Amino acid sequence: MPTDPAQLSPIAALRQQYLRGEADPVTVLDAALAHANSNANHNVYLAQNAAWSRAEAARLDPARIAQQPLWGIPISLKDCFDLAAFPTTCGAGFLSDTPPATADSNVAARLRSAGAVLTGKTHLHQLAYGITGENAAFGDCTQPRDPATLTGGSSSGAAASVQEGSALAAIGTDTGGSVRAPAALCGLAGYRSSITINSNETWQGGHHLAPSFDTVGWLYRDLRDGPILGQALFHLPLAAAPTTPRIGLPDPAFFHDCEPAVLATLELWKQTLAAHGATLQTFDPALWAEATAIIAPIQAHEAAQLHRGHFDLCETTIAQRLHWGASIADAELTTLLARREAFRAQTYALFHTFDFLLLPATPMTSLFANADHTETRARILRYTSPISLTGLPVVTLPGPGPQPPGGLQLVGPLNSDPTLLALSAALQLQ
Repeated sequence: MPTDPAQLSPIAALRQQYLRGEADPVTVLDAALAHANSNANHNVYLAQNAAWSRAEAARLDPARIAQQPLWGIPISLKDCFDLAAFPTTCGAGFLSDTPPATADSNVAARLRSAGAVLTGKTHLHQLAYGITGENAAFGDCTQPRDPATLTGGSSSGAAASVQEGSALAAIGTDTGGSVRAPAALCGLAGYRSSITINSNETWQGGHHLAPSFDTVGWLYRDLRDGPILGQALFHLPLAAAPTTPRIGLPDPAFFHDCEPAVLATLELWKQTLAAHGATLQTFDPALWAEATAIIAPIQAHEAAQLHRGHFDLCETTIAQRLHWGASIADAELTTLLARREAFRAQTYALFHTFDFLLLPATPMTSLFANADHTETRARILRYTSPISLTGLPVVTLPGPGPQPPGGLQLVGPLNSDPTLLALSAALQLQ
């Protein structure tokens, strides 16, 4: 590990301070919480208890720093995972009076076992069923550094907590792009895990949207923190970064609706990958045109099964999707599932030629608050749905500079998470 502080990632640098006795978890936590809820609507967190978090930090055993990979690290938790003594709303106003959880979700338990100090439960698009971060009950989640723009969703508060500095990393979920979109729009790194490591055990105490597609992931500031976060949450082994990866990109025509700044970020990352020894080649993405048409009804059907009886308590657009999902006949669902399997097989076949794929996470750099986002979901899902449908792992590569000029999806084959995280860490833009 580098010893020069300038060469360390944020988590690694803080761990070194702890090991040298130059910092303590309570002081670090207090400094982080001083930034909490700094966005325009003051709604980064839906539930927070500074005294509880401070007690968690105070009881950490310094003798365990080396054994606990997130010892003393402030981490926020998306409010679709139970945390004992806190309510879980899933961003739904009609669940606001739900009694506090009596036990930790598996995700919360893993974080606490790894030494993390949980800073609170973060804002999300209602039921995690949206891509903008808008929420009628709890207010729209705007970016702390730019009140004119939304964070994106559904892991809206997760992204905002990292951007404002109240957490060094944040737990998010990604069903159709809910880690990737806010990461790209907020200038952050993001990790969406392979669907295969999202077992029932992983999701115990977590509240699903669509179990066939739901994945747990991270939002964080520095790509070099990805491997340690994957290890802490999923016990992933640390891997070596490949030195001559073969990268596949959709034919440029696929990017026809991308803003110029997104395309500029794509070119920059292509140059970075080439400098790392990668070879880059295009492929025909014609198959991907049907991705949203396959995933959207299956997702709606699964969500409708989970939320039956509450449809009309939801925001109008979400209620409409749930009613639609409930109306899908068994014969139609059987056809959709067959199409999904064929789509997966053909997309997996790309990895016979390539080691990784690269494409934008969103075609735009910003989502403006109080604007009409009727078409936004479809525009973003065109880029995220092919990956969501196949359950593949992704690291969102952020754009350079202080502003977020679009982020990219670096996609690996199923179960390649350790290698994918290692490669992204090796590519960290300075």
